[in-house]
Amino acid sequence: MALLNSAPIIDGKQTDSLEGAAGAEFAHRFGGTGSKAEIAHLQRVRDALHEVVREQADPGTDLGPLIGGAILTPEVTPGGIRWELQAPATERLAVRAAMAWSDVTREMPGRLRPCANTECNLFLIDHSRPGSAKWCSMAACGNRMKVRTHAHRRRDR
Repeated sequence: MALLNSAPIIDGKQTDSLEGAAGAEFAHRFGGTGSKAEIAHLQRVRDALHEVVREQADPGTDLGPLIGGAILTPEVTPGGIRWELQAPATERLAVRAAMAWSDVTREMPGRLRPCANTECNLFLIDHSRPGSAKWCSMAACGNRMKVRTHAHRRRDR
């Protein structure tokens, strides 16, 4: 979610939390190197995931080439199997993010979605029982959208 939500719209303009020192800090926080090459790859994978989650792109066509060189190798231990990710250092963090997206879509089908506020660029994982959550935040987008709906109803009377 952190990667998906790293390009928020602030004051009507899309921003990028992965630019500059903030991008290096982001990568370090999640075990990356923080190199410019790693940040550039994270941005490409994030942008592909945005399109895939919005169902505007095909995962195999748009995401596949960005992570296609990664290999998972099993290490069997007395405690079970541990999977080791083998990918270039500049791609490893982005591959892990794509793997997390895959896990969420497989384990919680239909629950990862973009915010219903068309002026928002954030995503949510719907943890509600009926699966009907629409907004990234009730306090922000949800409240704004409900106020707009109420204002439209009053005006249409």
